[in-house]
Order: sequence, then C-alpha cells, then structure tokens
Amino acid sequence: MSGKLFLVPTPIGNLEDITFRAVRILKEVDLILAEDTRTSAPLLKHFGIDKKIFSHHQHNEHKSVTEVIRFLKEGKQIALISDAGTPAISDPGFLLVREAIRNDIPLECLPGPTAFVPALVDSGLAADRFTFEGFLPVKKGRQTRMKELVNESRTMIFYESPHRLLKTLEELAQYLGTDRQASVSRELSKMFEETVRGTLEEIKLHFETHTLKGEIVICVAGK
Repeated sequence: MSGKLFLVPTPIGNLEDITFRAVRILKEVDLILAEDTRTSAPLLKHFGIDKKIFSHHQHNEHKSVTEVIRFLKEGKQIALISDAGTPAISDPGFLLVREAIRNDIPLECLPGPTAFVPALVDSGLAADRFTFEGFLPVKKGRQTRMKELVNESRTMIFYESPHRLLKTLEELAQYLGTDRQASVSRELSKMFEETVRGTLEEIKLHFETHTLKGEIVICVAGK
C-alpha cells in the first residue's frame, strides 16, 4: 500500500499561527521535506517535532521528486513544508504534487498560513475578484507580463523581494499609472508588520526613505 503526501503550511512569521492539526501531522509522518532545513529546524524544535528532514528546494526539486515518489510507493508518510506559508504557492511543491497524482498517491493539503490573503484583506482593495501573479519575471518576459496587466480589472497581487521593490513599483506605475491605488505589506504577522496604502507613486516615495526588510506583498487595484 502506498504512503500519503501531506502539504503542511507553516507560519509566515508568528509561530502561533500554526494549526494543531499541522503539528500533529508533522509529529506522525515518517519524514519531512523542507525547503531549507536550517530554516525549518527552529520551528520543528519549538513544537517538539523530532523527525528525519530532507531538503527539497527549487535547485534539487527535479532530482528529489523521483526519490520521494519511491519512498511514497514504499508506504512512507511524508510531509512537505516550505520556509513559510503554503507549499507550492511561489515555493517548491508543484512538481511533487503533479507526480504524486500521476502515480495515484493520496494527497492531503492542510489549510493554513499564506501571505497574500491577509495582505489582500488588509489592503482595502476589492477582494471579491483578484488575480495572484506571484513573483514577476526578473528579466525575460517582464515587460510582456506588465503589458498583459494593463487592462486587468481584478485586484492584482504580487510577491517581491526588498531589493527589487522600488524598481517594481516604478514599473507598475509606468504601465498602470502613477495614480493607481495599491498597498504594500511587509513582515506580515511579525513584530514590525507594516502596510502602506495609497497610489503607486505615494507608496514608492514612502519606501525611498524607509528601511526595506522582510518578505513583501504588493496589491494593486484593477483598472
């Protein structure tokens, strides 16, 4: 009998956001796949979870999938976690999920933390219809993606890193208009959580004179 693959969301900041069910599953499985074992180790230690941890990240994902599928076929119960949030949402996981489905291996995805939901709700922008864009292409395809979004009527959600935020805000303002309403959330659920709302131009001016740290979510109003 094959094993089962559990997709387990982990806190994006505040450790209290993990669910009782997530802790139980992590304690019960045979092994845990982690995006970065160094990042996951403190979390697992905090909740008294002592399990074998294997590395499963974007640089070894293709090679790792074959071995993980073999473990699952042997009957192993395996949990996949990312550094923060829900696996496969702008994180490794999609390839493994696809292969598990192809091999008729049972899946169980737990509900839990993901950064874009609180950022969207906190933005004050329309949340009834939205499009999650994740990370924009760094180089190839970036302008093409921007042009495709010009006529988007739904609220748009992006992930971004601190060192690229100003460039992205500038480009969004260039293509969508400097007066387009938006919000930028960073350090969600952490001590220095911050959400800045206003036009793209106003938000860019704010972050030109403020320290940029932490994971960032940008929400932009549709046309």
